[in-house]
Amino acid sequence: MLNDSPALAFCREVLPAVSRTFALNIPVLPAPLDTAVLVAYLLCRIADTLEDEVRGPASAVLLAELARLSTLPEGWREDARRFREEAARELRAQAPEAEVRLVEGTDRVLEALGEHAAPVREHVATCLRLMTEGMGRMGSKGRASGGGLGLDSLEETLEYCYYVAGTVGEMLTRLFEWYSPTIAGRAGALEPRSVAFGNALQLTNILKDVREDLERGFCWLPRTVLAEHGLTPEALLEPGNRGAALEAHGRLVAVAHRELRQAFEYVMGLPREEHGIRLFCLWPLFLAVMTLRKLYGNGRVFEPGPVKVSRRTVKWVVAATKLLVARDGALKLMFAALTAPLPA
Repeated sequence: MLNDSPALAFCREVLPAVSRTFALNIPVLPAPLDTAVLVAYLLCRIADTLEDEVRGPASAVLLAELARLSTLPEGWREDARRFREEAARELRAQAPEAEVRLVEGTDRVLEALGEHAAPVREHVATCLRLMTEGMGRMGSKGRASGGGLGLDSLEETLEYCYYVAGTVGEMLTRLFEWYSPTIAGRAGALEPRSVAFGNALQLTNILKDVREDLERGFCWLPRTVLAEHGLTPEALLEPGNRGAALEAHGRLVAVAHRELRQAFEYVMGLPREEHGIRLFCLWPLFLAVMTLRKLYGNGRVFEPGPVKVSRRTVKWVVAATKLLVARDGALKLMFAALTAPLPA
């Protein structure tokens, strides 16, 4: 944009490289909510990168420092420059180039945060504190390097989803409330469902990326659910276990489906006249539905190569939701029809 500061211009430039989904839906948000969400998302993405791409105790140290810097304390600019250099050194050599560039630009993202109103800064800092504290609390759970793949239970898997995505759902809701007095008046209905909105999208990603995560030494699936089907995370990819693996995976697709139902009720609680905010939420929600449809009962999820929705499907979701954005009855019919094949 012509009036963007250099810091905000960097944020807009780097976004499409780190997330095609958010590069699609953030621009439909009304100003100044769009840039508030843009900066908030990038800071959360930096935290996610530090969790995934930094090994050992350095990850927790860097996450704690990122949370501190997000409050923009006195002297933060100099501290942020030191942070970006140290964080870049700690990233593993295989870290994606776009995420390395984002981490190296942490000071610019923080500069863009400082350009926003005090309530925006406070909501973003609260989210970063909860997210990074939770990531630190989970520690090395779920990692081969931490003594074992998988999480202890379904409750722990959902706890992990909360820290990395449910907190984002809470933050987004508070940013929506900051922007819109009408939405603020609906806080009592929206806030209890805001965590499900984030959890649903995160659990869908976990189920989509099972093989990729295992190959990288991660597994966020609950060991208890796998054990009920005679499986361990280490044995999940073995061809002889394919039937049991699909049954266990299907159980978790049902959990994600239940979270998506709550997420859909969340979106239906947003004012119909707020088309941009509704579309921002509807696009990832329906793409998650289409992803679960593609994953359910599909043995390819345990094989090399990603299982993902086609560009044609993405275009269809975007077009259909644009047409129906303010028509609650039609959206409910669309959601019911698309989720009908999924396990309850």
